[in-house]
Amino acid sequence: MNRISPSTTIWLTLMALLSGCSRPETVVVYTSVDQVFAEAICDDFERETGIRVELVPDTEETKGTGLHNRLIEEKNRPRADVFWSGDPVRAASLKADGVSAAYKSPAAEGLPEALSDADGHWTCFSARARVIIYNTDQVPEDRKPTSILDLADKRFKGRACIANPLFGTTSMHAAALFSVWGEEKATAFFQSLVDNDVAILGSNGDVKAAVAAGDFDIGLTDTDDVHVAMQDGKHVDFVYADADGAGTLVMPNAVVLIAGGPHPETARKFIDYLLRRETEEALARGEAAQMPLRAGAALPDGFRFKRVSEIHAMPVDYAELAIVQKKLLGDFLKQWVDEHK
Repeated sequence: MNRISPSTTIWLTLMALLSGCSRPETVVVYTSVDQVFAEAICDDFERETGIRVELVPDTEETKGTGLHNRLIEEKNRPRADVFWSGDPVRAASLKADGVSAAYKSPAAEGLPEALSDADGHWTCFSARARVIIYNTDQVPEDRKPTSILDLADKRFKGRACIANPLFGTTSMHAAALFSVWGEEKATAFFQSLVDNDVAILGSNGDVKAAVAAGDFDIGLTDTDDVHVAMQDGKHVDFVYADADGAGTLVMPNAVVLIAGGPHPETARKFIDYLLRRETEEALARGEAAQMPLRAGAALPDGFRFKRVSEIHAMPVDYAELAIVQKKLLGDFLKQWVDEHK
């Protein structure tokens, strides 16, 4: 057996201590935001702060739901420090389940307080909106859709598509319909989709791709997906869903401090960074083309979306939607998808 001299032991101990001291600070971020968009912001944060980000993205097919369930499972031994959610409904659900902690960041100044949790369990910033994408080669201007009800119109029978409503923003949209319309009208709407042979695809990205390819005439998706298609030169355009009716569903990002996370100090620093005006402006410039919530945030030249304040938004309570969504995912939506996918 090889023996180590006392001097060598001391040297190795000092080296281990020095190595530990030089190890960069870390923050573990779970996100349901598209990885390509989130990575750009995290890279900037690392460069500016020297804090290493361990980014854990959700899958496209289980957007929001997969990491949400994981955070609940890890509640007693959290591995994440921050949850960067693509919508505030998952954030509200985490508060209800006791996963989040209160943190009111000084960097949130200028953001509309009414959209965020009054207790500080989530704070909203840059938003997307629900839109109807349509193929301009197949849908003339005078026949373009304006409402999600057009998905069930006979002129689009078998030619419309939506993402699986068990996941992502489509599940949030379903909850909003049940909340604003009521159960009877919302249930009838989902039946009308079946009657009109509306296809259920895997994700909003799949909806965008299928409409751009001409496989379908119209589809329900988000502003960021439409932006990518238009940037790629696809023959598509969009309308804000129900802008002249019940209102367009607006979906801000929401950032959540995880209770008992392993790196609380760096978690707060990351949250502060996300909530800056500069981050909102960066998300507007990037491929996400997100709409800043701050009225004074600069928009890039050629920005094709409205400011949130200019959109006729559907009047919803995000905390209420969390309750409605949880119920729908456990019964109606699961059964509807099982029967009709």
